[in-house]
Amino acid sequence: MWKDFTPDYPIIFFSMEIGLDPSIPTYSGGLGILAGDILKAAADLGLPMAGVSLIHRKGYFHQHLDAAGNQTESPTVWAPEDFLEAMPERVTVIIEGRKVKVRAWRYTIQGVLGGDIQYRLCQEAILGLAGVAMLRALGYEKVQAYHMNEGHSALLTLALLDEKLDRNHLLNITKEDREAVRRQCVFTTHTPVPAGHDQFPLELVQKILGDRSTYLLTLAECWLNNTLNMTYLGLFFSHYINGVAMRHGEISRNMFPNYPINSITNGVHALTWTSDSFKSLFDRHIPEWRRDNLYLRYAISIPREEIAMAHRQAKEELLGALEQKTGVHLDLELFTIGFARRMTPYKRPGLLFSDPERLRAITREVGPIQIIFAGKAHPRDEFGKALIRKLFESQELLKDSVRIVFLEGYDMALAKLMCAGVDIWLNTPQKPQEASGTSGMKAALNGVPSLSVLDGWWIEGCIEGVTGWSIGGGPGIESDLEMEAASLYDKLEKVILPFYYLWPEDYAKVMRYAIAYNASFFNAQRMVLQYLENAYIAGK
Repeated sequence: MWKDFTPDYPIIFFSMEIGLDPSIPTYSGGLGILAGDILKAAADLGLPMAGVSLIHRKGYFHQHLDAAGNQTESPTVWAPEDFLEAMPERVTVIIEGRKVKVRAWRYTIQGVLGGDIQYRLCQEAILGLAGVAMLRALGYEKVQAYHMNEGHSALLTLALLDEKLDRNHLLNITKEDREAVRRQCVFTTHTPVPAGHDQFPLELVQKILGDRSTYLLTLAECWLNNTLNMTYLGLFFSHYINGVAMRHGEISRNMFPNYPINSITNGVHALTWTSDSFKSLFDRHIPEWRRDNLYLRYAISIPREEIAMAHRQAKEELLGALEQKTGVHLDLELFTIGFARRMTPYKRPGLLFSDPERLRAITREVGPIQIIFAGKAHPRDEFGKALIRKLFESQELLKDSVRIVFLEGYDMALAKLMCAGVDIWLNTPQKPQEASGTSGMKAALNGVPSLSVLDGWWIEGCIEGVTGWSIGGGPGIESDLEMEAASLYDKLEKVILPFYYLWPEDYAKVMRYAIAYNASFFNAQRMVLQYLENAYIAGK
């Protein structure tokens, strides 16, 4: 179906941040990594897609942790000219009544957030308004779809309206003009809590964008108490809207009941996140997997001992890199838990340490455990920084019975090592705040099962005891800290650790199912094809 597209009618994907390569620090977390995976999958499929994002010579920060877990930051200085092609085109956008010149850098596939609310609106004006202007300067006149990855880029709709005014020499926007813009736009929402959506007061909008843009914004249902809500702007001007998991779609429909919100569950770029040992394994048994990720379904026929050997190689690589980085030696034979997330309260990284005495008893009576943590707290998130300190306190408290390591500087390279090399991927979000999550999907590509609260993608991916294990009650049951901690300990003590230490062949069977059932579906190739059929083509 995508063969019917022509290069003259590309899809334009707007995202405030895009993670493409560890050497290009233009991403802060999952949103940017997902954006990069979407663009890579589109390239694999031969889709005419271009991405628009922001870059800064000071990328997302370097994380530094002292012995007590106190996080400090330093700039990540990099040179775009070392990785990107400088384009000669320049465009101008008016911000605060002054002309701001914008240039383009191109990355061919074979956004840094920060500052106060005023700076943020200026960033979003550059992304949306200058983004469209730069596309025109680069020759993108006819576009199949503009895909807004969250509300950060929603001001692009104003640029499209502005073009209609200029092109038709009109004084006012008509209903037909709004519908024409709507037919071109697709919107993906990621954030399941109201506080996560960017909002700007009317006075600031007038100051930054000027009277004309403010007038155009009054034509959209995006204001509440004289405050511009960027999510509502994206919703209003999009013919197709989706959440990033089935459950997240339900949550989003409750948050935005006036809009028809669908669901396209996230996926990850298989070739990027599969370790070398599993690439070799798949190439031997299912060589078509690179071209068509659905072939990973046939991993069900790979001998369990070969799955276990490929995982052992990935685990050796992780533990070797960890020892080189920290000087800490972890035992290859010990059950290893991985937890790597943005450090913020709703992720609840300390749930595993809710009852230290029980954790000690489990390791003493059932089998030893070692745990690898990683993740950054936003520089202004003091609660997130406190969580890291608390993990360091737990590390000290349990040092006689559990080896715990916190790796600083979590990035794409470290994520790939961890997702492939641990024995289980732990995820403990507070329901229903996990929109999707993708780290467990990356783990599944490498045969690593998940142990997770039933929220986000895991509601769809969890087949209990087959692809991994759940923590706590079902998806409709609110989080209960005490109950979920008890469930986590029960699963480790009574199910997972006995599997790992007493019946390793059965554990390898779970690993194989994680690939066959989850990796074959929760990949970016499937995700992009769903966007193509349901969002990009459907609006035409």
